[in-house]
Amino acid sequence: MWSVVLMGLAGLLIGGAYTFFQQKKPRWIPISFALLAAMALVAAYLLTLPAA
Repeated sequence: MWSVVLMGLAGLLIGGAYTFFQQKKPRWIPISFALLAAMALVAAYLLTLPAA
């Protein structure tokens, strides 16, 4: 369940990064959005792993 929510959040963050990139905002804003999206995808993947 939470992995799906995190994947949706990653999609929204990628969309925000793309939008800020098109608006010619400072470079660190879209990079930070993309980094947060990557972290959300990694967290979603880690939640799918079986507990050890």
